[in-house]
Amino acid sequence: MIEALTGQGIDVRHACRVLGVFRAGYYGWKDRPLSKTGLRRIWLAKEIIEIHKQSHGTYGVPRVTAELRFGRGVPIGQNTVRSIMVELGIKGIPNRRPPKGAKMVKVTSLDLVRRNFHRPAPNQLWLTDITEHPTGEGKLYCCAVLDVFSRKVVGWSVDSTQTSQLVMNALTMATEARHPNGELVIHSDRGSQFASWAFSQKVKQAGLAPSMGSVGSAYDNAMMESF
Repeated sequence: MIEALTGQGIDVRHACRVLGVFRAGYYGWKDRPLSKTGLRRIWLAKEIIEIHKQSHGTYGVPRVTAELRFGRGVPIGQNTVRSIMVELGIKGIPNRRPPKGAKMVKVTSLDLVRRNFHRPAPNQLWLTDITEHPTGEGKLYCCAVLDVFSRKVVGWSVDSTQTSQLVMNALTMATEARHPNGELVIHSDRGSQFASWAFSQKVKQAGLAPSMGSVGSAYDNAMMESF
C-alpha cells in the first residue's frame, strides 16, 4: 500500500503516518530479502501460470495440482495452489451442474480385450490390478503389471495407500523395463486409480492404448484376477 501511494507522488513520511506504520519498519521490510517460502511461492506462481496457459485456461485447482504433483514431481497441496491462483486472479472453467434428474454417462476407456487373453508375442497386451495384503502393521497394497504372453510381472509397486501414484509407479517400472513400441494395450478394471486423470496421462505419454472392463465383472480381467 505504501509503495502504491508513493508511486502516486505521496511522500513516504506522510504515507506511513496515514497508515500508522513506522518508517524504520517500512524500510526494514523493503530491504529484507525474500524467505525460502517466498521464493518458492514465486516459482510456483510461474509454474501454475504456465500450466494454466497450456490448458488454454481450462484447468482449475484440482487439475493444476495433479499436473504439478504427477506431471512435474512437485509436492504440493490443493490449498496452496488455490491460494496462489486466487492471488493471480486465474481459474479454470467451472463444471456446469446438470439438470435435476438428468442421467449422466461417465466416459471411460473401451474394452479392447473382450476376455481374449492370448497374444502371440510379448508387449502386445498388459494387464494390471491392485491387491490388498493385511500385515502386522496394517494393510499394504500391491499393484502389478502382467504381460499375458509369458505371464511375467513386468512392473510392480507397493504402498500403504491405494492412490493413483501406486498404479503410476507400477506402470513406470514396466515401461522402463520393456521400452514398448507399437500397439500395446494396457487393460484394467474401472477402479478410481486407473480412471484417474493422472494415470490416463501417464498411459498417453507412454504411447499405450488404454482398455477397461465392465463395472463389477472380474471375468473381464480374469487372468490378472487369478494371479
